[in-house]
Amino acid sequence: MQVSIETTSGLERRLTVGVPADQIESEINKRLQQAAKSVRINGFRKGKVPLKVVKQRFGAGVRQEVVGEVMSRSFYDAVRKEDVKPAGQPSIEPKQMEEGKDLEFVATFEVYPEVTLSEFSDIAVTRLTADVTEADIDKMIEVLQKQQASWEDTKRKTKKGERVNINYVGTKDGEEFEGGKAENQFLVLGSDSMIPGFEKGLIGCKAGEEHVLDLTFPDDYQAEELRGAAVQFKVTVNSTSAQKLPELDDEFFAKYGVAEGGLEKFRAEVKDNMARELKNAAQAKVKTQIMDALVSKHEVDLPKALVKSEIGALRNQMIQRFGGAANNAQLDFASLLPDDMFTEQAERRVKLGLVVGEVVKANAIKVDGDRVRAMVEELASTYQEPEEVVSHYYNNRELLASVESAVLEDQVVDFLLAAGKVTDKVSTYDEVIKPADKDA
Repeated sequence: MQVSIETTSGLERRLTVGVPADQIESEINKRLQQAAKSVRINGFRKGKVPLKVVKQRFGAGVRQEVVGEVMSRSFYDAVRKEDVKPAGQPSIEPKQMEEGKDLEFVATFEVYPEVTLSEFSDIAVTRLTADVTEADIDKMIEVLQKQQASWEDTKRKTKKGERVNINYVGTKDGEEFEGGKAENQFLVLGSDSMIPGFEKGLIGCKAGEEHVLDLTFPDDYQAEELRGAAVQFKVTVNSTSAQKLPELDDEFFAKYGVAEGGLEKFRAEVKDNMARELKNAAQAKVKTQIMDALVSKHEVDLPKALVKSEIGALRNQMIQRFGGAANNAQLDFASLLPDDMFTEQAERRVKLGLVVGEVVKANAIKVDGDRVRAMVEELASTYQEPEEVVSHYYNNRELLASVESAVLEDQVVDFLLAAGKVTDKVSTYDEVIKPADKDA
């Protein structure tokens, strides 16, 4: 096998491979002889078809099959010989495929970049610590009660957090505008689901009243023709209602999986769940800071093939969130969800993957089996039959690999924390679990 490789630009390589003709012809003849033993052709007994006839009938197809397999196999043999690591699938173009002549093809592909690791001692991380207090548990139980709450009609003036049923008509310069009209719409006052001032203007109203609200649409409103527009809403209040929270009794506790033990057991379960959430949120915030530092400290050439693959994965994740729409072949998701929507996130993911991989390699970090087991058991603990879930993970290589990958990332975070500067800060449950993008 003849092999030559050249750098075309950046990470792109062009590999030219030549395979001797006798190697191709030998494999083709071997397959045709095997076919002759079993093929059925009119006028010949099974196993008695002349090789010449088999070749005339099936030779072209067999040749195409063999050449395809030889090119694929020869490509990977060649990259091993040249000690290069392809990033993504190659583009293979045959140059010489004539019968009796040496096969020649050109493979164009990208290679993984070299990653030079920076110094990690200047990585600064703030690690939040907090406890789950009795007040935190009270607040969470109230949230759970509101999830199961019912609404009861009221006759008094409304308060923030209560619900109204309304009809309304919106006008701009005396004319109704599109989307500005509704009947029998329920609205929770203070939910911020309407434009600023709408809900505030109905606090203190009563059923049967009519109100006129003079408001202004925000400058960044989605409908361009209404941005910054002065409008008027005529609102009829059909009914008002307030939430009635369910009693903290055995029936309520059972809805959250607590069959016995009463309020004490329920509070203990809520606290355990909150503690787990608190731990995961604190770790996630630390991990985000570490990963942000890795991104900012390293400049890496990104293989276009890897970025394209990551864009596809992100697009598929979003499509899955659309549910059944993903199965509608008439929808063109490539145009609905163009690459630009995902490029920045995809590039970040690819960059992190390359840098984290180099940290693992450079420091010989091996996945900790005990930590994998602990993570699987923690994941399983939220199910009714945790032992079955653990067994399922260990019998499913793909599932287990995802846990191993997460554990390895956590080990990298621990390694970098040990190398960097960590400041512990006492915080609160609410502050720790607040999404990172809302942090100051």
